Amino acid sequence: MSRITIEDAQPPASTVMWLIVGLLPCLLLLSVISLGIGRYTIGIGELGRFVLMAISGTTFLEAGRYQELHNVIVQVRLPRVLAAMLIGAALSVSGAAFQALFKNPLVSPGLLGVLAGASCGAALAMLIGDSWIAIQASAFFGGCGAVLIAIGIARIYRAESLLMLVLGGIISTGLCTSILSLIKMLADPYNQLPAIVFWLMGRLSAVDMATVIPLAFPMLIGSGFLMVTGKYLNALSMGDDEATTLGVNVPLMRCAIILSATLVSALTVSMAGMIAWVGLVIPHVARLLVGPDNRQLLPVSALLGGAFLLVVDDVTRAAFSVEVPIGVATELIGIPIFIAVLRQLRQGWLS
Repeated sequence: MSRITIEDAQPPASTVMWLIVGLLPCLLLLSVISLGIGRYTIGIGELGRFVLMAISGTTFLEAGRYQELHNVIVQVRLPRVLAAMLIGAALSVSGAAFQALFKNPLVSPGLLGVLAGASCGAALAMLIGDSWIAIQASAFFGGCGAVLIAIGIARIYRAESLLMLVLGGIISTGLCTSILSLIKMLADPYNQLPAIVFWLMGRLSAVDMATVIPLAFPMLIGSGFLMVTGKYLNALSMGDDEATTLGVNVPLMRCAIILSATLVSALTVSMAGMIAWVGLVIPHVARLLVGPDNRQLLPVSALLGGAFLLVVDDVTRAAFSVEVPIGVATELIGIPIFIAVLRQLRQGWLS
């Protein structure tokens, strides 16, 4: 049996377009509803009036109930909702791009060590000090450094193959994991170690606008770039020779995609710590809906990823008396979803 081609598995373009158009208002509605979910209950009607007043430009400086709503919604929940959508979209897009680039359904954004490196960098900053900005910066540069190690290992052996990149990523991940274990051993068991452990579980509770605003722009730029490379990913997924025949500069495009995916993945860790399974599972769900054409797959993955992480965050805030770390929740929810799509995954990728 031959491998399923993009043309064979792709639904009509009009169907895909209507799906994308339908997902956008659904995501917007979900984000508004999420503003009312939490221990401080806000009814739908009251939330709707608040949103309408905000759109009309009404100020919320008066004392009373609306001042409370302003504090809860604008200062606490809005940054969290925006962060969940940004992180979910970024991880899903980078995961889908890596799966197409490496032609492997088991690839996730952490393939080249970016997530392990970012965690290692954040833990090192926590060991040295407690500056939130330093932790974010160290996580970002740690993730980028881990990927550079993976690429450097592949270049040392003068190998251009994807296999050497994967092996370099395995080595880089193992190195960062070992360093992270050493940092845990050296950390203060009463203060620093718990902070490191909770960071590794992923959390959105510490996110504020001062974190979201500066990180949102590069995340959107990187994710947007990946989404416009869909036609190049289609060519690269057919093999280097076929892509070169179609006029694609394979080394340049491959490097640009890897760097963009690394950028957005490292920024997600800088914003909220380790959040697993989103970049692995959501692209497969999107592929079941729209097929393997990356021109449609990546935008749909972004929308589904943002919605998925938003729903998971709502569940962690509302369903338990103690908030479950978002990274733990995505694992608990993502694993059953991945098991459910295994059959379709096997049919779509294996010959």
